[in-house]
Amino acid sequence: MALDIFVVLLYVAGMLALGWYGMRRAKTHEDFVVAGRNLGPAFYMGTMAATVLGGACTVGTVRLGYVHGISGFWLCAALGFGIIALNLFLAKPLLKLKIFTVTQVLERRYNSMARQASAVIMLVYALMIGVTSTLAMVTVLQVLFDLPFWACLLLGGGVVVVYSTIGGMWSLTLTDIVQFIIKTVGLMFILLPICLYRVGGWDELVAKLPAASFSFTAIGWDTIITYFLIYFFGILIGQDIWQRVFTARSEKVAKYAGTAAGIYCVLYGLVGALIGMAAKVLLPDLDNVNNAFAAIVQSTLPDGIRGLVIAAALAAMMSTASAGLLAAATTVTEDLLPKLRGGKQSSLNVMRLFTLLTGIVVLAIAMVVSDVLSALTLAYNLLVGSMLIPLMGAIFWKRANTAGAIASMATGSLTALFFMFKDGLDANTPIYYSLAVGLVSFVLVSLLSPRQAAAPSVA
Repeated sequence: MALDIFVVLLYVAGMLALGWYGMRRAKTHEDFVVAGRNLGPAFYMGTMAATVLGGACTVGTVRLGYVHGISGFWLCAALGFGIIALNLFLAKPLLKLKIFTVTQVLERRYNSMARQASAVIMLVYALMIGVTSTLAMVTVLQVLFDLPFWACLLLGGGVVVVYSTIGGMWSLTLTDIVQFIIKTVGLMFILLPICLYRVGGWDELVAKLPAASFSFTAIGWDTIITYFLIYFFGILIGQDIWQRVFTARSEKVAKYAGTAAGIYCVLYGLVGALIGMAAKVLLPDLDNVNNAFAAIVQSTLPDGIRGLVIAAALAAMMSTASAGLLAAATTVTEDLLPKLRGGKQSSLNVMRLFTLLTGIVVLAIAMVVSDVLSALTLAYNLLVGSMLIPLMGAIFWKRANTAGAIASMATGSLTALFFMFKDGLDANTPIYYSLAVGLVSFVLVSLLSPRQAAAPSVA
């Protein structure tokens, strides 16, 4: 165990060193927020994939594989297909806009009121993305090292806050690349082969699990459709993902490297589900299936190697936590703070200050939220239910107007919250009803309101 702790601490020190190096490259506001819009194919592919595949995709997909078998991969698959669609169809017009946030598109099509309203929703979403991966880090560290909650929170989440604050997007990009490599090696080339070896090989895995475990639809069509409604469309409009798109050096980089990142996400989901299936064979009586990932790592890997795989898991979680943190801070400083300061834009030092303050808020929320997948579901339900319709309308419907957008955001978010409270965070109803109510209110209010003057094109 001492060797594992040493490996993890070495990894943490490496992340801080990369954060410091990123600080030296973040010399301007644009460097801090979007890495100077200058990432090439390798950096873009790595940071895009690392951003998407966080704690919920690692810990959550292993849990889904443990419970549902291979069909647990659909969570990552929905995210991966979303990444592919975003980079193939939306990256080109987005890069031409030279903007920093999703909500700036709404302001161009509607007005500043729509931007401010959507910024509040985006802020909640981004904060919960940060919280989700921070919680996943704490879960893994607690189970493996038997440390108190606060110590795990500071070790995992605290490091993310520090390197995000000092270097912004350059620190995130540099750490993402290393994290991408570590989690690829740790999960795909170490943990999965060892798990299959411990089971006795593929034939033994097939023999020891029911046939339903190898069905790609065992998780249920309703769940698969819900994953696509929430995660596929969530990727298309999430600030943390758009902010990565803005870092691309060119449209070609976004198109090809972004597509490669999406394919990688699908493969990552298959690996996670298979690890969960192996855990079901090796540890059939887990008291808490949420601990499937940590338990299989603890029980199957030797000292040192275990530390490397823990570092791989932390890599996945830190990349997404830092993305959510910077997305939240960018939303505050680009969309909300200028309104309070009479239109004055935020400087590099203001960005750093609010990244630190946002990080403290993320750590505070993580102290009171417990379930990783539920936190992720809450974030995406709220984002997609309230913002998908007005954002797509801004791009594709000429008759859309500000009144319709505000009505859709208000009714969609309230409907999502109502059904999450009524039916639970794991229910399908929040996303179905919020999209339906948001669409109806968007169309009706837009048609019944006076026509809005022609707005600048956003495509």
